[in-house]
Amino acid sequence: QVQLQESGPGLVKPSQTLSLTCSVSGASITDTYYAWTWIRQPPGKGLEWMGVITYSGTTYYSPSLKNRASISRDTSKTQFSLHLNSVTPEDTAVYYCARVNQGGNDVWGQGIQVTVSS
Repeated sequence: QVQLQESGPGLVKPSQTLSLTCSVSGASITDTYYAWTWIRQPPGKGLEWMGVITYSGTTYYSPSLKNRASISRDTSKTQFSLHLNSVTPEDTAVYYCARVNQGGNDVWGQGIQVTVSS
C-alpha cells in the first residue's frame, strides 16, 4: 500500500523559507510510471498546483509562484521536499503531496496546515 506523509513546521514567519518533506512508503520515487507533486489549498479557496518532480528528477513549477518554489528529492530516503522562499501570509494553506500517474493524482498525503504569520 502506497502512503505519503507530509512533515514540516506549522508556522513560518513572513519573508522566511517554508520547507516541507513528503515521505513515501510502499513505492519508489524513481519508478518511471510516476511523478510526485505538491498542491496547496488556501483557506476558502480551491486547490492550487505548485510543482512536480519526475522519476528522473526533472522539475516543473507553477508560473504563479514566480520562481519562489523548488522541489528536491532524496532517493535514499524515498522523500521529496518543497521549498518556498519569501513567504507571505498569502502562502497560508494546507499543503499536500501526491503521486501522479497518467490519470492524475492517485495517492495523496493527508495534508499539513502551514500558517505564515509573525
